[in-house]
Amino acid sequence: MKRSLISIITASVLLASAGLASAQTTTTTTTTWTNDQGSLIREYSTTKKYSSVTDPSLKPTIGVVLPTNVTVYPLPDTIKVTEPGQYSYTIINDHPVVVETTTRKVVHSWE
Repeated sequence: MKRSLISIITASVLLASAGLASAQTTTTTTTTWTNDQGSLIREYSTTKKYSSVTDPSLKPTIGVVLPTNVTVYPLPDTIKVTEPGQYSYTIINDHPVVVETTTRKVVHSWE
């Protein structure tokens, strides 16, 4: 009985630590944004007549969630990323900004 109890406790501890280790593992797809892509977004916005959001108090730094009143657009077809539906863009204070489509979180900004 004592041996069974020790085996059960040992198994529980091993399973719990495996669960914690897997919870800390995340899979992310990294996209490297280039200056050329920033220029393409800026030019594309001009041809589509998308206007820049002008708000000096809005600082689009990485990780910031954009307010819902900021319109985001699909990336131009000329920009190839692994998961194009995952990203959108907007222009804030004349700077292109890439955001995650579902969270509206800024992932890249060109100065």
